[in-house]
Amino acid sequence: MTRTATPRAPATAGFDVHRTPSSLAPLEDAWRELVRGVPGSSYFITPDWVLGSWQAMDPAASAEVAVWTGPGGRVEAVVPLVRVRERLHRRLPFPVTCWTLLGAGADAADHGLLPALPHRRDDVRAFLKARVGQGSCWFPAMDPQADPGLLPPGTRRITTMTCPRLTIGPDSAVGSRSLRQLMARRRRQLAAAGVSFRWVPPQEMTAEVTDTVMRLHRARQDVKGTTTAFGPGRRGFHLWLQARAGPGRGPAALLAERDGIAVGAVYGFLWQNTFAYYNGGWDAAYARMSLGTVLLYEAIATVAGAGVETFDFLRGDETYKYRSFGAQDRHDESWLRPRSPAALLAGAALGLHALGPRRRRSG
Repeated sequence: MTRTATPRAPATAGFDVHRTPSSLAPLEDAWRELVRGVPGSSYFITPDWVLGSWQAMDPAASAEVAVWTGPGGRVEAVVPLVRVRERLHRRLPFPVTCWTLLGAGADAADHGLLPALPHRRDDVRAFLKARVGQGSCWFPAMDPQADPGLLPPGTRRITTMTCPRLTIGPDSAVGSRSLRQLMARRRRQLAAAGVSFRWVPPQEMTAEVTDTVMRLHRARQDVKGTTTAFGPGRRGFHLWLQARAGPGRGPAALLAERDGIAVGAVYGFLWQNTFAYYNGGWDAAYARMSLGTVLLYEAIATVAGAGVETFDFLRGDETYKYRSFGAQDRHDESWLRPRSPAALLAGAALGLHALGPRRRRSG
């Protein structure tokens, strides 16, 4: 195994490498402020997500967060890293030992960035280069606005991932006229069947709501004959996210209920003016009333009315995102620096040359 030395602190003051989540508690608010000011920032680079991921990991994991601070305790740059051994793609049968961003693993985080103020770019670049040494690096879902100049030398873009988004607002119409007419009809049918909708904002989320969403998601996957990582094994992680939530920030859900029992759910994360749709599910008994489509339609209308400007469908180019709702393509990028035979083989399998994004029709 390649040995890596902890890099020296930069010449300027205000630098520390944290190796426990608890030591970062005094810096969380300032970290959020940094992320808010970074173009293209997402919930997945906030301390809420990163530290929640860390707390849900094996305590023996090689994780750390480098933080640069300035006057008044202002956080000026953050580099969260973890050394993992995992498959770089579900179709690759062998694992690779590599460095990656903390929080970018099994929970499907999208839109990765290294939040750093401009005058800290050289510090971040030098730290990453020294910290990873000659090891392999894997950055699986970086936002297209991410600065590749911060990544270790030899890191190359190898693939892109479709992440559709929908621009919304309180006065914007969702979908085509025919979809809106269908949704009005389906909502009347659902109301006649006793189904109503309830929005659960971040500050009202509970373990019971999370369990309900996971139950409905599992029921939907059972019907489809598929499985996902969103289940009881990740319950603790999502409860950590709840614990860090605040008004307008964190996990939220739209529930469809009948007689006080949830029959459908949409679950995602609010951050600034974006709602990131993460998962959901619904009772197959309501399929003839298009409950799944109505849930998304209601969720979009609800968050738009609350001032959200972007409904982010996250990864996946499923047809309904385009045909039903009119989402537009955006593409995350994966970057790899292979420094081991396994990483080289993985890079070759994934296509070690930058791939152009696959374009989709939005209609």
